[in-house]
Amino acid sequence: MKFGFFGVNSGVLADPDTMVRVARTAEEAGWESIWTGEHVVVADPRRPPSPVTPGTHFVDQVAALSFLAAHTSTIRLGTGIVILPQRNPVILAKELASVDVLSGGRLEAGFGVGYVPAEFEALGVPFAERGTRTDEHLDAMRALWRGDPTFDGRFTSWAGVEASPRPTMPTGPPVHVGGGVPATWRRVVRRANGWYGFLTTLESTADAVAGIRSAEVDLDRPADLGPAILSVSPSEPVNRDLIRRYEDLGVDRMILVHDFRDISRGPHPKRAEAALRFLSEAPERLGFD
Repeated sequence: MKFGFFGVNSGVLADPDTMVRVARTAEEAGWESIWTGEHVVVADPRRPPSPVTPGTHFVDQVAALSFLAAHTSTIRLGTGIVILPQRNPVILAKELASVDVLSGGRLEAGFGVGYVPAEFEALGVPFAERGTRTDEHLDAMRALWRGDPTFDGRFTSWAGVEASPRPTMPTGPPVHVGGGVPATWRRVVRRANGWYGFLTTLESTADAVAGIRSAEVDLDRPADLGPAILSVSPSEPVNRDLIRRYEDLGVDRMILVHDFRDISRGPHPKRAEAALRFLSEAPERLGFD
């Protein structure tokens, strides 16, 4: 089992000095990865299904990971997740390739479709198209990372152009997709190196694993994607027994959250100190390898 930490760019941790302390503490303590999250804008006043309150801080993920790449040397850097249909895939492919190169190949690229209509309205992206856009944007980014001179899609097309630098690996950084519906399982099998489940339970994870395995039977998985990597951020309190039970389900990585309430806040030194203690103490308490 690998262990990551979620939320390095958001909520109580979202000021520069704290972000650096979190990244360095995690690296020194033996965490495998740190992960950012995003809502480009948040609904004000808050209204469902928005999960966060007005005033919640989210430092841009590309900026945050570029910044933290310069302050670390070995820990992997993950986007958990980029709401992909809200982005221009050509620009995003360039940005993520740059993060990967600047970090020495440490990027883990996580993507999702989004679920808050108000955010899509503010960005001028049709909410009903988000799944279709996500699939095509994934294809477009991989094409650009490969150096394909042409791409002809519904939302994105190019001919006779290329973008350098390319990611450190020919196939690009590992790609993880989030979600919990049948379209997610198909997306994992066809287009992603793995799945990232957020606020999971053992039951929801078992359902996800079954969905992915079923999709693998029905669909052709590109060989270069390899076996599907399973990553989760559990909603349950994490202890060694829970870790073992997730391992039994086939989970490869647990991306832990110190306190989910801390995500929907602004920088807060006292609560940040509690998160830093968690980062230092969890490896021994949970038995990291």
